[in-house]
Amino acid sequence: MPKKVRELKQMLRKAGFIQKPGKGSHTNWVHPFYLGKVTVSGKDGADAKRYQEKEVLKAIQDVERKQNNGKN
Repeated sequence: MPKKVRELKQMLRKAGFIQKPGKGSHTNWVHPFYLGKVTVSGKDGADAKRYQEKEVLKAIQDVERKQNNGKN
């Protein structure tokens, strides 16, 4: 069962990403340890697309990896 768009946004917030406005239903998310941005589109109650879930999970993993490397 796909996640809802609001769940993806919640995951990004928890990982430390900051929301930037986009056009229409798009929101852009940035993080100091992540190059570029993650764009999430759709209304909060809509089912997220599989590629959106993958992009969000990859971005969160990249940030966690960089944060852990900085601690070592």
